[in-house]
Amino acid sequence: MDTFVDERDYKILESDKYTFFVLKRIIGNECHVLLTDHERLIICHTANPFPVWVWTPDDASEDEIQRAYEITMEVLPASEGYKYNLKYELAEYFMKKAAEDGNELTIKTNMFAYDCPEPIEPEYETDGELHKCTTEDVDELVEIMDLFHNELDIDKESLEAYRESAEYGVKSGFLYFWKNSEGRHVASCTWRTSDDMASIGLVYTRKDARRNHYAENLVYRVTNIAKEAGFLPMLYTDADYVASNSCYEKIGYILRGKLCTIG
Repeated sequence: MDTFVDERDYKILESDKYTFFVLKRIIGNECHVLLTDHERLIICHTANPFPVWVWTPDDASEDEIQRAYEITMEVLPASEGYKYNLKYELAEYFMKKAAEDGNELTIKTNMFAYDCPEPIEPEYETDGELHKCTTEDVDELVEIMDLFHNELDIDKESLEAYRESAEYGVKSGFLYFWKNSEGRHVASCTWRTSDDMASIGLVYTRKDARRNHYAENLVYRVTNIAKEAGFLPMLYTDADYVASNSCYEKIGYILRGKLCTIG
């Protein structure tokens, strides 16, 4: 296994460009662990608290799946609390083998991957307008990021890390709020690019402002911005949040792939 990527890795991930969008984006950056044979297996972990990404092709043999498990557990063992993002078939094997090794792994999150080739205008309009975040919004962005990650209970970081992300997002120009008619920032959304795709994220509405279609209108507007910039918008969702998935589908998002997080 090599500890570097090249054009072969990007090429093999094209077959899973929706479900493994994040992996394709991060493998070229500095990672805590990066292992690849450039053909049938990629293992990548950026840093805690983020999960380990494990990719194998859909037609992976039992021997290849076993190899993926053995290498992953050798360098990033479940006994040390790591979580893993992978396809369901691979997840089933990981959970079975971990149990045999005395480690219990369970599904933490079921994820859907969507894209949106043609955005559909929301059926319900709402009050307010789109607001592109500036340096004056950094403190509020840190608060929103903290609320978002705590509510979903995923990838929680320090306030300092959120501030760094907020400052970078503002500088990049990819962070947005929805400002309601009272001038209050009630929802957030961001987008980031990799090749020809744009990932929509940080979709969050303050609890006391929900059921007003703020997020639906915000995501639609940001989706249009990404599309007009020449990118194909996509996003990940928690498959168990039926209401939010229905919201995305109503504005044109189409289910393209499935994966899960185990830990």
